[in-house]
Amino acid sequence: MTKLLTLARRQPTEIKRFIKFLFVGASGFLVDFGGFNLFHWLGVGSALLVLTTPLISFIQNPEEIEQSLSFACAVLNNFLWNYLWIYPEAKGANQAKKLTKFFIVSVVGLLIGFPVYKFALDIMRPLVAALGLSGLQFNLAGNLALVCRVAVLLFWNFFVNRYWTYRDV
Repeated sequence: MTKLLTLARRQPTEIKRFIKFLFVGASGFLVDFGGFNLFHWLGVGSALLVLTTPLISFIQNPEEIEQSLSFACAVLNNFLWNYLWIYPEAKGANQAKKLTKFFIVSVVGLLIGFPVYKFALDIMRPLVAALGLSGLQFNLAGNLALVCRVAVLLFWNFFVNRYWTYRDV
């Protein structure tokens, strides 16, 4: 009964925290999508693909490199906002430990998200081509695949970070 009362008292805080998480996630989404499209427009993935092909054979598309880079930028963005706004109570905690945990959650998220992205990209490319939308100025197939990855990782990131990285809050 005591645990139930504690949970009921904390619920408004957790709801507010989740709403803040959604805002931070939206900013991470903008960083992720903006970075992805900027990197794609600049040809970063194509340039790095040429350099890494002899070393890394599992990366086959420039979008996979661009997606990984934009993901890393979004992770840094989200950690800073978690530190500053969602979990200000944790400012006195060991931030190196928090960052390490946050990084581990994010890398596991990348490991989960990469195949999701790759699978979705393999579906979206022919779909976009069949709809005659391949000639658009932006990479529609890559962006749609990114939406699929973000949708999966939304729940992973919130719950694992809440109950592992910030469990002491």
